[in-house]
Amino acid sequence: MIALVCIIPFLALAQDAKVGKTEYLELCSACHGDDANGGELGPGILKRIVAHSDQELISIVSGGIGGRGMPPFALEAKPMSDLLAFLRTLRVPVRSLGDPVRIKIETTAGKMVEGLALSQGIQDLILRTSDDRVELYRRAGAKYRQVTSQSDWPTYDGNYSGNRHTELTQIDKTNISRLAPKWIYSLPDTSPLEVTPVVVDGIMYVTSANQASALDAGTGREIWHYEHARLRLNGKVSTGVNRGVAVAGKTVFMVTDHAHIVALNRFTGRPLWESELGPKSSGYGSTSAPLAVGNLVIAGVSGGENGARGFLAAFDINTGNEVWRFWTVPKPGEPGSETWKGNTIDHPGADTWLTGTYDPQLETLYWPTGNPGSDHNGDERVGDNLYSCSVVALDIKTGKMKWYYQFTPHDVWDWDAQEPPVLVDATWEGKPRKLLLQANRNGFLYVLDRTNGKFLQATPLVQKLTWASKIGSDGRPVMNPDQVPSDKGTRICPSVIGATNWWSASYNPATGLYYVQTLENCSIYTKRAQGWEQGRGYMGGSSRQSPDDKPQKVLRAYDIKTGKIAWELPQHGAGASRGGTLSTASGIVFFCEDSDAFVAADAKTGKPLWQFQANQIWRASPMSYQFDKEQYVAIASGSSIISFGLGAK
Repeated sequence: MIALVCIIPFLALAQDAKVGKTEYLELCSACHGDDANGGELGPGILKRIVAHSDQELISIVSGGIGGRGMPPFALEAKPMSDLLAFLRTLRVPVRSLGDPVRIKIETTAGKMVEGLALSQGIQDLILRTSDDRVELYRRAGAKYRQVTSQSDWPTYDGNYSGNRHTELTQIDKTNISRLAPKWIYSLPDTSPLEVTPVVVDGIMYVTSANQASALDAGTGREIWHYEHARLRLNGKVSTGVNRGVAVAGKTVFMVTDHAHIVALNRFTGRPLWESELGPKSSGYGSTSAPLAVGNLVIAGVSGGENGARGFLAAFDINTGNEVWRFWTVPKPGEPGSETWKGNTIDHPGADTWLTGTYDPQLETLYWPTGNPGSDHNGDERVGDNLYSCSVVALDIKTGKMKWYYQFTPHDVWDWDAQEPPVLVDATWEGKPRKLLLQANRNGFLYVLDRTNGKFLQATPLVQKLTWASKIGSDGRPVMNPDQVPSDKGTRICPSVIGATNWWSASYNPATGLYYVQTLENCSIYTKRAQGWEQGRGYMGGSSRQSPDDKPQKVLRAYDIKTGKIAWELPQHGAGASRGGTLSTASGIVFFCEDSDAFVAADAKTGKPLWQFQANQIWRASPMSYQFDKEQYVAIASGSSIISFGLGAK
């Protein structure tokens, strides 16, 4: 077996792909096939070739994969280099299902249509027309009936307001017992998915880290699949997280693990342009769905845990040129920098990794920001540390800040504000008002006026809340004593995960209730002195489970006008679910239960109505759409997308 220290010199050797093909045929083809698409004894490996770096491929070949039947191959440097060169000729960033065949069909509308049959079954057909559009059909005798969606889910949260509410009513309390899986689509070589599917014109778009798929939303049949090489970075992006896409016109947008934004033709999956958000050398990655507004697509970055300085960037949807950039932490000497007294402002965090929301009437973008660094030690950043742990309201045309609100000044608990900012129009104290709601990680439910950022109300989300007694009338927390991380460790509630987190909340305008998956738990927080180092975590401490606390997830419905709990549904489990909620106009709230079940409850009372046991720890939130006149509810479970619909009576 070749030691890892010998890997790098291989890459400097002159490579010969033709010789490498011979090596491949002798060593690998018996299992993986001559074309790497799979053989009698082993799986296809094209996807792994794309997903792994050169060093990782060499490590796999030389070390084997224990427990999965792949032995190690002790190749010398030159044969290994040649083999790698051949494997790289197999890289294909865009893949279709099989070889498309040109066909001509007659539709039920009496029209003859010709195109490439990308995929077809006994009852369904995916056709690409001469103008590169995709049309979906269902067989009707000797003819074909064109189908599409009547109600889309066009953004990460379903709409710009972020309320995760659907006006669809076909699935209701009288028929929910007939809800059943209609189709399943699995993404290869992924960690548990955190994506919310997006549906536009009958096509569903789903992602995992650096890969995207377009699907027939009625069958889950794949239309195209795109892959971008993985870089295996540090931090959250290293776990293989990607939460979805944005769509505008004929283009679909996704971010990559190394903080690039990629534009793809949404009918073919072909890359149109690629732009850098921030250099990976500075610790940047990207994980969440962009947001398309007009001629702009807006994306944020991760990397705060490595001390990267947060920002939000907007790009022209046609060219990929940057239009504006907003930095979440000012440079030394700029307004706001006086809230950073110490030497950490050069590596401040406050990243922007969760998708924001938008008010078209106010032309205002609302984006949550991350916590400051180092996470648990604030000794070298005395002050509020603007604009960390905040929501910032930005002019969509220029990226200039209109206002901000900071939920947790001088955060030392790792309670970022990366929870969904939900926009609601409601009567407040007898008058119509434009509101912004956020169930914050710090344990409070906030109501703001989104026209100016005025603080209106904050009420507790959870019972286990020790760090602050309340949020004062000035919008600032009233701190309790001895509730900061210490050298020996301090018990503080909520836990480091928070009273809630990035998983989606929902709001039903008919009930006036806001549905949030909350977590009752506490942590022991410890701080330590730590300087910033390139490529290393910048936490300044740690946290652990409080031994006398058992985590419990509780679904709660809050009356936004009072902040009081209308009903709650305690769950059984380890508090590990990261799934969110979906509200429907038919009076149902779907949520991801902590015992790994997908559950529907009565939106007014919380009474459970239906469940499906997925046996996967939830890492995603549900959505809904109508396709071919049928309502579906879809969610990512494990490495698969499951779409539910009503079964026969």
